[in-house]
Amino acid sequence: MKVKTKYQSRIRRHFRVRGKVIGSAAKPRMSVYVSNRNIYVQFVDDAAGITLASTSTQALDAAKLTVAVAKQLGTAAAVAAKAKGIETVVFDRGGFAFKARLKALADAAREAGLKF
Repeated sequence: MKVKTKYQSRIRRHFRVRGKVIGSAAKPRMSVYVSNRNIYVQFVDDAAGITLASTSTQALDAAKLTVAVAKQLGTAAAVAAKAKGIETVVFDRGGFAFKARLKALADAAREAGLKF
């Protein structure tokens, strides 16, 4: 099947990544979704099918999505995960390119103490 839109391309990449990345209670999946206005982060236990913790740029009251806002979100996500007792995670980029904002988010989460 030929891919027709950018959205369909992202979904195909996401399915390919999700086939390899699986979260558990001991090592949950850090799922990232990027919309036009916000970035959302969830820590998911795929074995039980539940979200353990989550945060987004909506909680930060950010006006624009920038690299600095992504760094703040990475730190906030790590704090939320630590509050739930999560130390190590598996990073799921959700089919999005691992460039400026996602890289800044991941690096900030690592600096705040999460292990990937």
